[in-house]
Amino acid sequence: MFSGIVAAVGRITRLTPREVGFRLTVEPAALDISRVALGDSIAHAGVCLTVVEKGADWYCVDVSPETLNCTVGLDKPGEVNLEKALCIGDPIGGHLVSGHVDGVGEVLRFDAVGDNRLLEIRAPHAISKYIARKGSVVVDGCSLTTNTVEGDVFTINLIPHTLEVTTLGKLYAGCRVNLEIDLIARYTERMLAWEKESN
Repeated sequence: MFSGIVAAVGRITRLTPREVGFRLTVEPAALDISRVALGDSIAHAGVCLTVVEKGADWYCVDVSPETLNCTVGLDKPGEVNLEKALCIGDPIGGHLVSGHVDGVGEVLRFDAVGDNRLLEIRAPHAISKYIARKGSVVVDGCSLTTNTVEGDVFTINLIPHTLEVTTLGKLYAGCRVNLEIDLIARYTERMLAWEKESN
């Protein structure tokens, strides 16, 4: 589990082809990996991946074709939002995040509003019903609060701090982002569906 509070912006430096998928080499930048062990989970742009190799200032994770097919940002070198998995007792500054991307959205607008940014995203229709006004959504690993929701489109206000300490400051209209819906919405729907199926 994660909280959606990005700890550092790292960099994917190399993609090594495997028999299936790729092995990514990541430089963690300010993310402290001194206590990260093989088998630990780290979220990369909102995608939970397992550490399979590690050095003093780098680590590797494997990415399957399935993960590459349903996410963006892991198929080439470049910057990536990083967060280590939560431990019992850690503060949850964002909201409970699984690191399982539900869909890829398209940025429609990224407009300056003073020193903030108005971010407008079109979500895949299949997950739009889970996104609520003033609710939580994860964009490229960042826990954010929606401002408006209309159909498949929602908006978010990004403050200067978020723009400075994550990759979100480099978004632009037309780019694609990883989205994860709120866990509570997912389980609420399942419980309601189960009740209907049982009657």
